Amino acid sequence: MRLASSFRHRLDNFFGRLERLRARSTVRRFHRLYYSLRETTWTNTRFLGVPVAKNPLDLWVYQEIISEVRPGLIVESGTAHGGSALYMASVCDLLGRGRVVSVDIAPVEDLPAHERITFIKASSTDPATAASIEGMIKPGEAVMVVLDSSHQRDHVLEELRLYAPLVTPGSYLILEDTNLNGRPVMWRHGPGPAEALEIFLRTHPEFEPDASREKFLLTFNPRGYLRRRPGAPGD
Repeated sequence: MRLASSFRHRLDNFFGRLERLRARSTVRRFHRLYYSLRETTWTNTRFLGVPVAKNPLDLWVYQEIISEVRPGLIVESGTAHGGSALYMASVCDLLGRGRVVSVDIAPVEDLPAHERITFIKASSTDPATAASIEGMIKPGEAVMVVLDSSHQRDHVLEELRLYAPLVTPGSYLILEDTNLNGRPVMWRHGPGPAEALEIFLRTHPEFEPDASREKFLLTFNPRGYLRRRPGAPGD
């Protein structure tokens, strides 16, 4: 009887693992399909008429994080059309608190106007830009950071060096597009955000990937939702 029960247990474990592998394979295939159809999917996404080139499932997670953390300041690198800044500022409107500062070296003209948004035209990796943004932080307020500008590894590493220290314990640093370089899309991209993340995490134990933020299965930011642990070394 015990032998039969043990065999059934092993068999259930085998089929469970097989089902999980099939599920991961299905998600990866859909991820590649969704990403490759960019002109009709993620680059054709708008918020209040303004382009916001992100996965809508990730945008939903953004608002959950903002609602939980209640940041006084959200720092964004990579303005583009300003759609994600407008989205985050609108969530702040609903909460009755929070501001967004968005920096880009070459944003589009006619960015959306919103009293909670400050747009800065500058290089995100210029130390003077980072110092200026740090000066906007008010005493005691939570700070959240979203990095979504150039996706080259060395550029991302420099942004992490400059902006990770601004994130307050319990808040988040969101590193966008860790799906590049074959993870699972654009396998010819070369070292990018995911590779920068691997290097960063080796020496920053105060940050940890929050897998719970990937609950919708499809995310452009695998392991990129980094929570700063309260009371961790480096705080």
